[in-house]
Amino acid sequence: MTTWIRFRDGDGRIGFGTLDSHSGRVVQHDGALFDRPRPTDISFAADDLTLLAPCEPSKIVALWNNYYALSQKLDKAPPQHPLFLIKPPMSVIGPNESIRRPRSYHGKIAYEGELGIVIGKTVSAASVEEAEDAIFGYTCVNDVTAIELLQEDPNFAQWCRSKGFDTFTCLGPAIVSGFDWRSATLTTTVDGVERQNYPLDDMIFSPAEQVSLISHDMTLVPGDVIACGTSVGVGSIKDGARVDVSIAGIGMLSNVLAV
Repeated sequence: MTTWIRFRDGDGRIGFGTLDSHSGRVVQHDGALFDRPRPTDISFAADDLTLLAPCEPSKIVALWNNYYALSQKLDKAPPQHPLFLIKPPMSVIGPNESIRRPRSYHGKIAYEGELGIVIGKTVSAASVEEAEDAIFGYTCVNDVTAIELLQEDPNFAQWCRSKGFDTFTCLGPAIVSGFDWRSATLTTTVDGVERQNYPLDDMIFSPAEQVSLISHDMTLVPGDVIACGTSVGVGSIKDGARVDVSIAGIGMLSNVLAV
């Protein structure tokens, strides 16, 4: 596995590189993250860097009802095609950045801990095999929702509006290439209290199946993220609460709902 991070160094410069978990150092790379980046002779102690969102997607494709456990709880049939919405790039923040409550909204805000697929190649109408090859790696996602806006207008469910506010897509702390999602578990805690703990292999559509099917609906480009949906345990958070989304092998994504 290779762990990729984007960062800001002590001089304010933005870069990216690979993290060695044993030494705690980051080797800076040149070029483009998704186009054969080259290692340099520059390295940093990871603790001296500010982590940023690990990629800059043109769009985030967020799935709903993609876990059997949640499908059963909701008494919904498993879908025949991924059910998804689009979140804008302006909604992305990285580790330790604050989720900001929209000024116009005073209702409940919910967290959703999810696995994120990061696209590494432009892909359209791909087979499952081609889709697998287009996956650069995986990250953690907190898909945030202003839940009382979702059904505010009974004539139209406002998925994009309720989930698309600035800071409502938390990504990080890294992208891990070669990650075995089938043997991994995701946990979400709120102020240290566990709220979610579910196996990723309970997904209805595997990552490669998601990429393949969605690529028949729209072209996916390097850096795009597919949020694989969440399982049981979603809930609301109070102002000032800290949400930690953890996947062993990727790391912990921590964000606070700003007061």
